Amino acid sequence: MTHTLSEYQIAGLNLPHVSPNDRLRRVLTAALPNQGSRIASLNSHYWDAKFFNLERVKIFQEARHDEQSAILLLANRSLLEEAYYIENAGVGYMAKMVLLAETVEERMLYGLFAADEATHLSQISCFLPEISIIGNHDPFLSLLAEVVESTDKTVLLFVLQVVLEGWGLTHYRRLAKECRDRVLAEVFSSFLDAEARHHATGSLLFEEIPISKSSQTLIIELLTRFLMMVQVGPQNVLAPIAQVKGHLSRSQKIQILEELDTETHSGKRLQLLRSLMRGKSADAIVQALEERGAFVPLPAHHCVNPI
Repeated sequence: MTHTLSEYQIAGLNLPHVSPNDRLRRVLTAALPNQGSRIASLNSHYWDAKFFNLERVKIFQEARHDEQSAILLLANRSLLEEAYYIENAGVGYMAKMVLLAETVEERMLYGLFAADEATHLSQISCFLPEISIIGNHDPFLSLLAEVVESTDKTVLLFVLQVVLEGWGLTHYRRLAKECRDRVLAEVFSSFLDAEARHHATGSLLFEEIPISKSSQTLIIELLTRFLMMVQVGPQNVLAPIAQVKGHLSRSQKIQILEELDTETHSGKRLQLLRSLMRGKSADAIVQALEERGAFVPLPAHHCVNPI
């Protein structure tokens, strides 16, 4: 099924960040947990070249200082924007799960989870003073929005809470550990307990639901698309280089991905994702993905203009 971004109402990727009503904003600020001790420094370079493995990339090392700074700025911004849109989609997702809850306790739990995501979104927003509505150019965020719009609770639980929340735990832990800014590092560290609860709850509920053939087929289709984005390596590092340096030839892109050791980069992440797909209910899903070669990292020459 093809969607346009404007249809992604629950994910909220097309919502403006700021309400025109100042009084409403003041109520929100008062309702959010006190974050007075965490003031965003807005230094823009929260993660250095080593974090992105750019010290291995010849074209980056030979670039002028201002070009290196611009590449790092774009790469940093991309990480923060991705976290913002993930948490924004999380608010909508948890609100949707409140409505899909089958017991009062489950409804209460997802209500609390929605508050977690709203708090995370507020904290990330402090580091992004200018937030624009995204286009449909980001394949991961488009896929995320598509999944959130699904009406199949089994698909929602497995893809979003079991796989993507589990993936997010490792991702946020690394962002916190290697962040050069103490305040932002503390923000990402503060996400971990809540994200662990969300992931564990998804795993628990998924195991209790019989999985239909149609649900299994859709999960396999969605995860195949997601795993392909991982198989093709660090495109989020290649893109800022191309944006700053201008047109890159196919051979230049291949060289950059080889210098970034794309197969090792992807291989570790693919194995992590496979390890998250545990439990008897997931066995057939994992087997189908393996048969499609979805856990195999691709060599650099297969990663150029892949999506």
